[in-house]
Amino acid sequence: MGLMIEKWTEEYTIQSVDADFKGDCRWSSLLSILQRAADRHVEALGISREEMIERGMGWMLITLELEMRRMPRDMETVYVDTWSRGSKGALWHRDYRIKNGDGELLGEGRSVWALVDIHKRKILRPSMFPYEVPIGQETVGELPSKAVLPEGVQLDDAYTYTVRYSGIDTNGHLNNARYADLCFDVLDEQELREGQVTGFKITYHNEARLKDTMLIKRSAEEENRVYVQGTSPDGTNFFEAAIVRES
Repeated sequence: MGLMIEKWTEEYTIQSVDADFKGDCRWSSLLSILQRAADRHVEALGISREEMIERGMGWMLITLELEMRRMPRDMETVYVDTWSRGSKGALWHRDYRIKNGDGELLGEGRSVWALVDIHKRKILRPSMFPYEVPIGQETVGELPSKAVLPEGVQLDDAYTYTVRYSGIDTNGHLNNARYADLCFDVLDEQELREGQVTGFKITYHNEARLKDTMLIKRSAEEENRVYVQGTSPDGTNFFEAAIVRES
């Protein structure tokens, strides 16, 4: 059994491939960094990915909510603190805090995960996890709800996306982080240039695989939010998200 590391800190320097046209870290890259911090924390507890796969178990991200005071810049080194808030019902909760080298708080995140049987694609009870996960004493706020789209929000077609090689990961599914690119691709040039994005929330409903087609829809900006949804042509809901822009 590994050490009882309650909180893991992942250090990462933003690379040119992570930066957008303004020199800010892309949201998809930020999601990758958070994913890496979570993976590394679980590995540091003595639970290797190989061992999880052998046991037929995997983690599935369900909801992620991020609030950023500012995005890290190209070549800036960030430190991501992450810790588990334990499980509640069938779901696990994990928090994140993102700082730079000077200790400046850049942002905070909250996430909801499920432990799944990777062959049957069904959710496993937390008691099935054969390891102890220490629970962090801190919290960055309420546990996030799964709901993203407000009742009756009007969505219009933005574009169509087909899952190809560039999007899929080792599970053969569209990588979690890539969904952020799909969401930010609905913004037009003016929206991208003006104002700061201060938050992002996404709930994953169904996994998208190679050759799946997604109809990406968006709302007009409502109360500083742009809502995005991806569905299949036959109505399967892949994801719902909200981009929060500074007022």
